[in-house]
Amino acid sequence: MSDLPELSQQPLPFMPRRYVCRYAGAMGCFDAGRGCPFSCSFCTIINVQGRKSRFRTADDIEQLIRKNLAQGTKSFFLSDDDFARNRNWEQIFDRIIALRSREKLKVHLTIQVDTLAHKSPGFVEKAALAGCKKVFIGLENINPDSLKSASKSQNRVTEYRAMLQAWHRAKVITYAGYILGLPNDTPASIARDIKIIQRELPIDLVEFFMLTPLPGSKDHQDLYRQGVQMSSDLNNYDVEHAVTAHPRMSAAEWQSIYDQAWHLYYSPEHIKTLLRRAKASGIRSTRLAFTIFYFYASYAFEHVHPLRSGVIRRKSRRQRRSTLLRENLAAFFIRRVRDFLGTYPPGLRFLWKIEALRRTVENERDTPNHTDLALSPIAEEYGAELDLFNATRSARQAADRALARSESRNRADRHAAEAPVTLRG
Repeated sequence: MSDLPELSQQPLPFMPRRYVCRYAGAMGCFDAGRGCPFSCSFCTIINVQGRKSRFRTADDIEQLIRKNLAQGTKSFFLSDDDFARNRNWEQIFDRIIALRSREKLKVHLTIQVDTLAHKSPGFVEKAALAGCKKVFIGLENINPDSLKSASKSQNRVTEYRAMLQAWHRAKVITYAGYILGLPNDTPASIARDIKIIQRELPIDLVEFFMLTPLPGSKDHQDLYRQGVQMSSDLNNYDVEHAVTAHPRMSAAEWQSIYDQAWHLYYSPEHIKTLLRRAKASGIRSTRLAFTIFYFYASYAFEHVHPLRSGVIRRKSRRQRRSTLLRENLAAFFIRRVRDFLGTYPPGLRFLWKIEALRRTVENERDTPNHTDLALSPIAEEYGAELDLFNATRSARQAADRALARSESRNRADRHAAEAPVTLRG
């Protein structure tokens, strides 16, 4: 890990069309860089790809895109854990913008970034111009103490609203990863925080994860060294099961609030709010509606995380764990019919409900002017009225520190404006 190879001018991760077409929307995937400078304790990336960031060049990315376009692939997922920390991000965006503007090439991107990407001048704007339609953000939690416990100090809850509003203004759909089971979490605090997110943060989609000590992460290493019991069945390490004890919840409580979280966030009323925000921001409601359907339906009806699901899941009778006997053909067929009837009819009913909500929102005359607390301007007082900054002591302290920094900057700006000008000549 101390002598990682460079990525520029190396063989490119090109995926032939026969594989790409298995993704919904025929999405090509490649990395523009590897490694992450941060040290999140739950993450395996830093122990797989290292903390030293390595990058492909704009020439590499243009070559990859042209090769994909030649086979009809127009949508791309940049698998960099944090593209905003790729030192070549601006050159890469500029190259893609040139391809789109000068040659009229259709390129659509989904990228992953950190919560401070909007602070880099021009990043959000250039991402949109380069065809970024969706962005995944590792929000993880809204409690500063919980973020600190996961070594996620780069996340600042006082920046969340400004960051998400910046992406909304750019007409980019936001995904937020959110971890349930950090040390300060309880079922009540998780339910409270989901309501705060719905009301005060303009996030489009939230995907929930249970805090899991994945082998290769610092969490796993620490628990192993401390002799803390963890599940010996690696099949449970799927971010959907409790595999170790929690200090404030039983395993049953933890599992229950994880199951409830999906239903709490994707309530019919909140889905309607998400669609109104999308229309007010210029985001196509059809695109958001289908994505909401996919994320919620995966867990609600397929009972798996959206990242492990699909529009229709293929299951083969011959693909089974080696310790289990192969199912009888008739038994397998009966079980699959039962699975199908229990999954797709209710899933289609839910899709119809979302479409009905979408049509209702589209027909509302005032929707283009919709505003709510999440979309309201950022106040300098850092939200005396916002639960985001008052739900916990650490959140209030973070808001007070941000307010002090803001006041200090304002004083410095006033002093600079009032300082006498000395003319020399």
